Amino acid sequence: MKNIYETSPFTTFFPSEKAAVCRAKQTLSFRLNAPVQRPSQRLYIVGSCEKLGGWNVEKALPLTIDTYPYWTIKIDMKELGDEFEYKFIVKENGNVWWEEGYNRRYYLCGEQESEHIEANFRGEFGWKGAGVAIPVFSLRSAQSQGIGDFVDLKKMGDWAVATGQKVIQILPINDTTMTRTWKDSYPYSSISIFALNPMYLSIVELGAKGEEIEKLNALEMVDYDAVCALKWDFIRKEYARSGKRTLKTKAFAAFYEANKDWLNDYAAFCYLRDKYNTANFAEWGREKKYSKKLVEKLTSESFEEYGKVALYFWVQYHLDRQLKESVAYCRSIGVVLKGDIPIGISRDSVEAWSDARLFNMNCQAGAPPDDFSADGQNWGFPTYNWEEMAKDGYAWWKRRFEKMADYFDLYRIDHILGFFRIWEIPMDSVVGLLGYFNPAMPFSYEELAQRGMPMNRDRYLLPQIHHNYLHEFFGEEDWTPYLDYKDNGYYSLKPAYDTQRKIREALEGKNEKVMRALYGLTGEVLFIEDPRKPGHFHPRIAAQQTKSYEWLSDWEKQRFNELYNDFFYRRHNDFWGALAMEKLPALVDATNMMCCGEDLGMVPDCVGPVMQNLGILSLEVQRMPKDPKIEFGYTNRYPYACVCTTGSHDTSTIRGWWREDRTVSQKYYNDILWKQGPAPEELGGELCRTIVNNHLCSPAVLTILPLQDWLAMDERVRKADVDSERINIPAIPNHYWRYRMHLTIEQLLEEGGLNAEIRAMIEASGR
Repeated sequence: MKNIYETSPFTTFFPSEKAAVCRAKQTLSFRLNAPVQRPSQRLYIVGSCEKLGGWNVEKALPLTIDTYPYWTIKIDMKELGDEFEYKFIVKENGNVWWEEGYNRRYYLCGEQESEHIEANFRGEFGWKGAGVAIPVFSLRSAQSQGIGDFVDLKKMGDWAVATGQKVIQILPINDTTMTRTWKDSYPYSSISIFALNPMYLSIVELGAKGEEIEKLNALEMVDYDAVCALKWDFIRKEYARSGKRTLKTKAFAAFYEANKDWLNDYAAFCYLRDKYNTANFAEWGREKKYSKKLVEKLTSESFEEYGKVALYFWVQYHLDRQLKESVAYCRSIGVVLKGDIPIGISRDSVEAWSDARLFNMNCQAGAPPDDFSADGQNWGFPTYNWEEMAKDGYAWWKRRFEKMADYFDLYRIDHILGFFRIWEIPMDSVVGLLGYFNPAMPFSYEELAQRGMPMNRDRYLLPQIHHNYLHEFFGEEDWTPYLDYKDNGYYSLKPAYDTQRKIREALEGKNEKVMRALYGLTGEVLFIEDPRKPGHFHPRIAAQQTKSYEWLSDWEKQRFNELYNDFFYRRHNDFWGALAMEKLPALVDATNMMCCGEDLGMVPDCVGPVMQNLGILSLEVQRMPKDPKIEFGYTNRYPYACVCTTGSHDTSTIRGWWREDRTVSQKYYNDILWKQGPAPEELGGELCRTIVNNHLCSPAVLTILPLQDWLAMDERVRKADVDSERINIPAIPNHYWRYRMHLTIEQLLEEGGLNAEIRAMIEASGR
């Protein structure tokens, strides 16, 4: 198990004090693991013998920091005696805290030159910090170009220092360039797990200027298409002017040497994407098949269009340089960056092209129905071929984590549940309801029969469509063009509409209501046959909400519910936990970054113990509690090893959430905030401060709040339009990610009142 205090934020950046350790002979040395919260706190040893003060705290001996969080002291054995009792204490500004529990005892065992004692401070004494979550594209400085960039992170670091925060959490920053339109704004679908997004290159830092930059920077939201056109126009001109000179420098040579194992594949991929005007490599003719020989040809200086390939070397060099400079600056002022590793890769990516054996390209990854989406989510990514990845000890994942460590000291594993099992969706599905867990242990014919529900393929596997409830799906729309009549009032989908993909291709943009109705009918099944194990069956997720379930007999409903609850909540716990323990330990140990897991949604019972064993911080969102028996989480009961937050990029802000459901906000107002009477329609600054303070005062090692929720405390500073502050709506598959700060970071730095209030709240909470 990795101790979080042994990760790079603690060992390198948060503590700043170091002290030399004496090396006298005949000494008794103590090494105490005690991650103190504030620089003003000091550790001492006090005990029964005269040397240790005779229990007088005024005469206690001070320990010094060795390598954080370890404190040490060495004492001459002759001054201690052969037997004594002792304890460790904390002093701060005249106050004293004793460690919990019984007195420690020491006995001298024979003559010896020295003895070493390792100990842990007993009691709640963990370091706690605060941070801000903001996507890079949402940053806005006076020098931005219509979208945030890596250089803007320096100013965001200044604001973190001004408010007493230690962490800046961002979304994925990898290259998503497929169409050079707003469709590339989705940060979780990249064309490379290594390359950085050219949209985050500061062209102003490279010399760009002009009215178009100022015009785009004045926009309320990101105009992705216009910003992309502006930046690439400058990039090509500047590359033509200075590119050859840059590519001959020692700095570039060092960058290329350190990154060539992925950089050549990436540059070749981008060249071919531009050549064929698509990132779908299946449409690249003879060059659709990856080979090292092809990449070597395209990245050779003798290639006739080498300049078009080397353009991408040049862009990545400058992106890497700008990001590393910002990271170094933030670290120098005591602020670290927290990155984000998406669970999936795009099927139109360098990795899918160059190493397809590692992925299941014949299916899609997503998530079952949850608070984010009632129909589940279909991300469209291929799933991982874990068996193939295991053959070389998950080297692909280790390389990915190691590259992240170039820039980050903490990272978030998006949808960590995917390391236990993934929600796999057939290629002919559009929404996530017809998915199934992989890996899983589906029911066989024999087991279903033994458990009182023998498989009836026509009844359980085929959509049950009856005249009596068609109006509930179609309303006044005519269904006859899409259905074939069978008998006894039952219908089947016509062959032209018997999958969701066919339905979308025929009706998208023409009749959305009928399209959704037909999607619903495809889901009128109770079981799904496993595509890898014919004759084995998964209960359909949320099947109890279907008409097919409603028309079962009471006996059948009881049997189905028993199967369903066993399958989704008990059957796989040990199985999935063991699978995660095969993968995650090697990946977590690949770097010294602090690891955090996004463990929201349908969480199996095995997830918590695995994350605890590996030192992976969990995520706690008050409106999405882990315990299904309660409506809201209790911030004062959170575990220490977690990240506490008010929401994420996938949720509304606290102000937006307050308006979504008056019944829910009323209950929160009375039961959580302990307020009497009717809740206000809008969440005012005072209530926002209460909510933020409750999160700051939680036991969590980190409280990281979205910038929008920090600003919500000040009604003068926060944005008037609540809805425009939302970053993503998971229920909309093609959401446009374009939220921007409504004021510049420079203006935010001048908000002395708000900044002082945030700093005071953080300090008062012990962070």
